[in-house]
Amino acid sequence: MNSAAHNELILDQFNRQAATFAERHAHTDPLDLLLRTAGVTASDTVLDLGCGPGIVACAFAAKAAHVTGFDLAPAMLEKAKTRQVELSLANMTWLCGDVSALPFADNSFSMVVTRYTFHHFLSPAAVLAEMVRVCRPGGRIVVADVTPAVEQLIAYDHFETLRDPSHAHALSPDGLKGLFTSAKLHGIQTAHYGLEMDFEDLMSGSFPNPQDVPTIWQLLRDDLSNDSTGLGAQLKDGKYIITFPTTIVAANKAA
Repeated sequence: MNSAAHNELILDQFNRQAATFAERHAHTDPLDLLLRTAGVTASDTVLDLGCGPGIVACAFAAKAAHVTGFDLAPAMLEKAKTRQVELSLANMTWLCGDVSALPFADNSFSMVVTRYTFHHFLSPAAVLAEMVRVCRPGGRIVVADVTPAVEQLIAYDHFETLRDPSHAHALSPDGLKGLFTSAKLHGIQTAHYGLEMDFEDLMSGSFPNPQDVPTIWQLLRDDLSNDSTGLGAQLKDGKYIITFPTTIVAANKAA
């Protein structure tokens, strides 16, 4: 699939998900861990790629000098602007565009972050290169994404592509860290956490192909006994609960 066709899938999924995405995710992600690993300060100018409804961007804006949120989906950006107003944050800018060719000059930001986006990219290494390009020398690059173990990647990708057709490919923890090493970033730090979600709630805000829905649920039930996907599926009080294994990687661009 070429990048234009894949971007259409992303637009379709996330414009439709925008109505409920923020409510589903705003209170479940450990943003404090992301902020601590990033080391954001009051002097930082931050770019948040794939900012969605502004959850991460607004969290950083509460601590940084200025935050620019950048996303492909206009409906997500409208939600982000609403969130900014609700939180009374004045130090923010929102732009719509493609992460593969950022409309910013070299060395524009002191920090570039992205969360839960890399698995949507056909070439995450190319996106990381763009992040490095627009980051100032000595600045900070931070990526958080779902990272199943190597032996679970094939099953995870199959499951997630059915649930979310805009999914491209997940990286393992070492695979994500390896991108930073290849990009010659320095002082690499990592942190890990599990993002627990009610699967029925997640599916209510997902838009798979209708014919794939029975297969998705069957795969989930099968995973209760063998965890082939790395999602740790389990039944709690009659509800299917999954946990996305997540890695944060942060490092510095050479000064």
